[in-house]
Amino acid sequence: MLLDVDALCVRYPTRRGTLTAVDHVSLDVARGETVGLVGESGCGKSSLGRALVRLVDADSGAVRLDGTDIVPLEGRRLLPWRKRMQMVFQDPLSALDPRKSVRKTLSLPLELHQMGNRAERRERIDALLEQVGLAPQLADRLPHELSGGQRQRANIARALSIDPDILICDEPVSALDVSLQAQVLNLLGDLQRQRGMAYLFISHDLAAVGYLADRIAVMYLGRIVEVLPRGELWRHAAHPYTRLLLDSIPSRATRSITTASTTVAELPSPYDLPRGCRFRTRCPHAMPECAATDPAAVTLSAGHTVACHLYREGVPARTVALDFSDRVRPSHTHSIERIEEQPN
Repeated sequence: MLLDVDALCVRYPTRRGTLTAVDHVSLDVARGETVGLVGESGCGKSSLGRALVRLVDADSGAVRLDGTDIVPLEGRRLLPWRKRMQMVFQDPLSALDPRKSVRKTLSLPLELHQMGNRAERRERIDALLEQVGLAPQLADRLPHELSGGQRQRANIARALSIDPDILICDEPVSALDVSLQAQVLNLLGDLQRQRGMAYLFISHDLAAVGYLADRIAVMYLGRIVEVLPRGELWRHAAHPYTRLLLDSIPSRATRSITTASTTVAELPSPYDLPRGCRFRTRCPHAMPECAATDPAAVTLSAGHTVACHLYREGVPARTVALDFSDRVRPSHTHSIERIEEQPN
């Protein structure tokens, strides 16, 4: 396994107390695999991604890259591992230094990791720009002189410059319009096929995740509540929260939002989380057991786990509607081989 996350916790001290953004999350990503991480805003997805690349420190748990736990590493001991795991950020403008040209931005990681001389770095940067679809003459421009799609391509080129094994993509298309989203998603798919990289693709957009991901992990208030293959998402999603996310997608036929799993409460405060199952205050299937104990993850089928008291190992614990055959899928799903790009 390339990346193995084990019981990772990330906590932030605030004026109101300690906020637990990531709570005992375990997840793995194989070589060449794309794992999608979905959930509402504020559920801890970005905090998890930043902890993986050591932009924030984990309070406990392990992040193993090829078997080596990088959580306790510091300074020079951490540097070689940073090279192997890079991040593509959500906002392409703020992720770039406004004072530095694209060429200078791309050269900094190469200089830091002492990769090549000046001429070799220049040649490598030109090749990277071509690979991500940027014209060579854009290399000397500043970020504000580029379009949103061009800036995100520059961000991707920077992440690729030192040949990482895995990219943590944190909402990489959410700040772009629809046509640019398609271009960037197709670019990420092409780069993965060419380079054999792994992705952890963080998003709240199930359509984008369904296009790229091999497996999908669903996160709610700091915890992973379901992991399943993308081919099972639309028909066999088991956790009530996953089904709530699916029900919130506008139908292709009606362009309206379905209400099959209506929420019964607002999102709980992260400072006052419900006891037992964290989703129980919003769950239409909540029962007394949900308030008493936190559900453990159980296996429903190969590659499909869920943390919910409605299920026992391999079978539902009570009758729960799992048939999604009458659902109209959104227009962009995993069945599309390549997202159609619209002209700007």
